[in-house]
Parts: sequence; structure tokens; C-alpha cells
Amino acid sequence: MALKLNVPSIACDGCAETITESITTMEPDAKIEVDVKAKTVTVESAASEETIKQAIVAAGHTVEGYQ
Repeated sequence: MALKLNVPSIACDGCAETITESITTMEPDAKIEVDVKAKTVTVESAASEETIKQAIVAAGHTVEGYQ
């Protein structure tokens, strides 16, 4: 199942790399696509939505609608 999240704090390719690294640390088999212009992160993973959101927040970014 693909999970698509709005991440308004994405500003550049460096942000995309940081998010990708953080998610793959928690879920090495995840397939991750970061669209810098659209400010979205799409993840295909066995991990829960909560785990993915936590990984993005741990990377220093914000997920829309997530505290």
C-alpha cells in the first residue's frame, strides 16, 4: 500500500535526501518518492503510517495534519 503525505517543510533536494535516509533507517525495504515541488512524500512499506510519520518528524520536518 502506498502512503502519500504532505510535508510542507520540504524546500530542496537536501530535504528529500534527509527524509529518505530517516525512513530507510527505520524501514530498509521501503520504496520512497519525494516530490520537492509538490512537497509530498510517497512511501510503499510494510511499516505503519505512524512509523513513517515519526521518521519524517525525526528528520526535522513537519507532516501536514500530524502533531
